[in-house]
Amino acid sequence: VLEFNNIAGYGISGIINNSRFLLGNRKIVENNHILNTHINEEEELSANGNSIIYVIKDNEIIGLIGLNDIIRDNAKFIIKELKNRNIDTIMLTGDNFKTANNIANELEISEVVSNVLPKEKAEKIKELKSNGKKIIMCGDGINDSPALANADIGVSIRSGTDIAMDASDVILTNNNLDSILRLIDISTRTVKIIKQNLFWAFFYNCLIIPVAMGILRPLNIVINPMIASIAMIFSSVTVVLNTLRLKKAK
Repeated sequence: VLEFNNIAGYGISGIINNSRFLLGNRKIVENNHILNTHINEEEELSANGNSIIYVIKDNEIIGLIGLNDIIRDNAKFIIKELKNRNIDTIMLTGDNFKTANNIANELEISEVVSNVLPKEKAEKIKELKSNGKKIIMCGDGINDSPALANADIGVSIRSGTDIAMDASDVILTNNNLDSILRLIDISTRTVKIIKQNLFWAFFYNCLIIPVAMGILRPLNIVINPMIASIAMIFSSVTVVLNTLRLKKAK
């Protein structure tokens, strides 16, 4: 294959034995102004949950390939768990409307944005963020990388493309989507502990420092500054010990 080229959101192209080949979705057909007499075949394959790849040789369609996405065994459970935590799930995909909706119905995802380019995925993320939403984007492909980079937290899996992993904040090293739930759990506990630490830090400061300064001397309540400094050490120890509880997070 000579002059290989990845056309983001559309497909790929290359030259084999002096013939130019294109492989991609219907957009690649339309953008190259190629006569398409196979729309009925595409719709038939799409109705069965297939993503369609057109095979084009020298501007002539010579074949259609239907790829059927295999849903991960635990995907439906994860979507259900996210709903139970009041986390909305949106499917962003370059697949056609019928294929995307078949998968969404099986996973019980109510909101689907289909037939979108990589740039449009990123724009959807920006739109959600502008409405005050906090966004976790999970993806593993080249076309997902702009959206991963624009999300508050981009999550990729180890088996994903290099560019997707580079654009992500978190990489799931075991390729197990259950880790998304654990990621959210650990993040929630971390924020909770940060708030607890801030409380104890301010509590010690607000309680001991004024007493050490002698503000309560009229009430015969005094404390040696050396003892106050020891109390501040206990403040730091309390924060450290409280933080170490994260090590027990499962």
